[in-house]
Amino acid sequence: MTVKTELKTGDCLDLLKPISDASIDLVYLDPPFFTETVQRLKTRDRTKEFSYHDIWGCQKKYTDFLFHRLLELKRVIKDSGSIFVHCDINATHLIRILLDDIFGQSQLRSEIIWAYKRWSNAKKGLLPAHQTIYFYSQSDNFKFNPIYNPYSESTNIDQILQKRTRDEHGKAVYARDQFGTIILDDEKRGVPLSDVWEIPYLNPKAKERVGYPTQKPILLLERIIRLTTDMGDTVLDPFCGSGTTLVAANLLERNAIGIDISEDAIALSQARLNNPIKSESHLLKKGREAYNTSDENALALLQGLDLIPVPRNQGIDAILKQQYKGTPVLIRVQKTGESLTETATLLSKAADKKCSKKAILVKTHEGTSLFEEMIPKNIEVIESVSLLIKRVIFGE
Repeated sequence: MTVKTELKTGDCLDLLKPISDASIDLVYLDPPFFTETVQRLKTRDRTKEFSYHDIWGCQKKYTDFLFHRLLELKRVIKDSGSIFVHCDINATHLIRILLDDIFGQSQLRSEIIWAYKRWSNAKKGLLPAHQTIYFYSQSDNFKFNPIYNPYSESTNIDQILQKRTRDEHGKAVYARDQFGTIILDDEKRGVPLSDVWEIPYLNPKAKERVGYPTQKPILLLERIIRLTTDMGDTVLDPFCGSGTTLVAANLLERNAIGIDISEDAIALSQARLNNPIKSESHLLKKGREAYNTSDENALALLQGLDLIPVPRNQGIDAILKQQYKGTPVLIRVQKTGESLTETATLLSKAADKKCSKKAILVKTHEGTSLFEEMIPKNIEVIESVSLLIKRVIFGE
C-alpha cells in the first residue's frame, strides 16, 4: 500500500487551519511539558545539539497555548477518531481539565500509564518512572482494535478454557449449566491490554536514538496507532519533534502529517523517514518467551500455529486459539522416552476433562505403536517433521 507523509514547518495553530474538518483518524501530541526549562540534548556523536524552550512564566500562558490548539485538533478529527495527549507530572492536572472541557468528560477512554525503568542520580523523593497519556475519543462511535497480551505463566488451563460468572455474593466463579457441568468459554485470544504499558525508555546507546530531547520509542507509538487506526488511515502529530509518530505510521502503512515549529526537527524527521531505525525491546520479547517455558522443545514443533501454550500440565502442551465445534483443540507432543500409549493416555484424560471433541497427538519417535482401534476417536495422531525426514532419509 502506498502511503503519504507530509511535513510542515511552523506553528500548528496556523498550519491546522487549512486541514479539512473531520479528516483525521488519530491525533497524537507530545506537547511541551510545562517544565519551565530549556530542553537540550546532543546527538550520539555530539556533533549537533537540539533544544527547545519550555518556559512559560505562568499556568495561564501554558493552558491558553494548548487550549486553542486542542480546539483546532478537535475540529479536524473524524467522528470515529481519537486523540492521545502525552504529558507528565508537571501538567497532567492542567491537561486533563482542558481535555474534559473540549472533548467532554464522557469521552475519556483511558488514562494510560507508560511505565519504564530509568537510571538516575538519587534525589530527595521518589524516582520518576512513568508518564501519562490521555486517550479521548471524538464520539462514542470511535474506532478501536483490541490488543491482547499472552497469558502469564501462572495462568492455569481452567482459567483459559472455562467461562466465568458471578454468584449471588458478587464473587467470580466458574459458570455451570443446569446439570452442574462447567460451561466452556468462547475462543480466547489472550489477556486484553491494560492501561499500564511497560515499554522500555530509549537508552542512551539505542540505535533508534537521534539526540532529540523527549524522543519517544517507536514501539510506544506503534501500539497507539494499532489501537485506533487501520491501514490507510491518517495520523496527525502537531508537535512531531524527531518524527517518531511519522516513522511508526509509515512502518504500519498509515498516512501521516507532522508539524513542528523547528526547522531542525522537521529536517530530522525527514532524515528518519528516509532511513527508519527501530530498537527492538528485549523486555517485551522476554514477556512472550517467559510463558513459553511450558516445554520449549514441544512448542518449537508447533511454530506457525495460532495457539496458547499451557504450562505445568502433564496432558496438554498447547491449545489452538480456534475451537472445533465449540470445544477446545488440545495438543500434546510425545516426549523423549515416552511411549505413544503413554502420550495418548495423558492426552485422552485431558480431552475428556476439558470436553474436547478434537485433540492432536504429535508423534516424535518410532516405537511400539498403538493399535488404531485403541486410539480414541477424538485424537488425531500426526508425525513430526523430524520423524518424517528420518524415515525418508534413513528408513527408520
